[in-house]
Amino acid sequence: MRVRILGQYVPASVALLALIEAVLAFLALYAAASIRFDVGMHELPELERQYGPLWPRGVAFSAIVIGCLLAFGLYNSRQRVRLSGTLARLLVALIVSSSATAALFYVVPSLRLGRGVAGLAVLLMLCAAVVSRLLFARVADEDIFKRRVLVFGAGSAASTIAALRRSSDRHGFSLAGFVQPPAEERVVAAERVLDSSDDLCALCDRLGITEVVVAMDDRRRGFPIPELLECRLAGIEVTELLTFLERETGRVRIDVLNPSWLIFGQGFRRDPVRLFSSRALDVLTSLAVLAVGLPAMLLTMLAIKLEDGWHAPALYSQARVGLGGRVFKVLKFRSMRLDAEPNGAQWAQHGDPRVTRVGAMIRKLRIDELPQVINVLRGDMSFVGPRPERPEFVAQLADKIPYYAQRHCVRPGITGWAQLCYPYGSSEADALQKLQYDLYYIKNNSLLFDLAILIQTAEVVLFGKGAR
Repeated sequence: MRVRILGQYVPASVALLALIEAVLAFLALYAAASIRFDVGMHELPELERQYGPLWPRGVAFSAIVIGCLLAFGLYNSRQRVRLSGTLARLLVALIVSSSATAALFYVVPSLRLGRGVAGLAVLLMLCAAVVSRLLFARVADEDIFKRRVLVFGAGSAASTIAALRRSSDRHGFSLAGFVQPPAEERVVAAERVLDSSDDLCALCDRLGITEVVVAMDDRRRGFPIPELLECRLAGIEVTELLTFLERETGRVRIDVLNPSWLIFGQGFRRDPVRLFSSRALDVLTSLAVLAVGLPAMLLTMLAIKLEDGWHAPALYSQARVGLGGRVFKVLKFRSMRLDAEPNGAQWAQHGDPRVTRVGAMIRKLRIDELPQVINVLRGDMSFVGPRPERPEFVAQLADKIPYYAQRHCVRPGITGWAQLCYPYGSSEADALQKLQYDLYYIKNNSLLFDLAILIQTAEVVLFGKGAR
């Protein structure tokens, strides 16, 4: 089962874990205050009369902890790290949260409760989070958190569900089987097709089905309106294939996409409030990044000059395609040799020999992208959106990939949903995969979704995911 939070479909088990850990963080601050001031829990009201109410501090501490855990990928259901790696991330995230808590107490003195309480709260939260994670690892795959799904269809469209291989794509449901419509050619394996001698609603009741996914190749022949209506009225969710795949995989599957789903589906917000919130977030985030990242930018310029000579440019600009297909010049720190493309544009490759020593380091840390905040302030880009591509590649990809031009209906971004979900793209096949994530973002974009992407981008920067 998945629930929608901040524009993302999150497994119910992960959402429950976040809720539990938010409560644990809140309680950890109360327990820390009780230990630090050597008072019983029943004596805390007396402490609050002296130092002020604890609940605002508990809420602030809980929000900081959950934000840091999110930024370090600890609520990412697509994360593929072992338990030891998860615990290491947990330790680092809580160390960062202790620093953030101290900074908050310094900036907002009314929330201050002392370094001892903050330190104890972080230590207690570490112990509580380790226990919750160990328990979660044992029960996360239990069927209690999963929808019981029946697929109505057994042809090529239905086979896209059977072909889901990644555990993260199958995290939210348990597949009971397929029902083959009378006039449809079977593509899925015969052993996965169920006996449909019963009517559809009775079959769902017998198998404990909670959701029916309609995945027929041709709905004009034998579409079971009465049976699906009976299922719907019986409390069984009925979902279209594309909507199901969007929810479970976090992307829009182009291989089964039809224009009517885009036209009549929800999303694609471009109202004045959304445009204003997007621009406000861009300006505020860009100014904050400039203020914090200026020392790193100056050091990067110095390092490039030292490696390539004082006359070599530290910055370079390159034509990219932006909103509405308009071409603009994107700014980046130069990470390749000056003669990197003697024969025209070419894809970046893994271990690209054109990358300089300084370039390899700043690419891994994503420092080469920092000058793009100037593009954001100019209005050429947003902070969150599809990555802008070069005109030479856009013309090539638009001819070969359906719906590729639709990614230009929003401003391109420095970071985005595709950058979080898919590694660095360096081929047409990669461009197709990333487009599916870009379409998901364009369809579901919102201020809260942008904020969630910005927080999770910290994981990309800290752990070098997708860098080349």
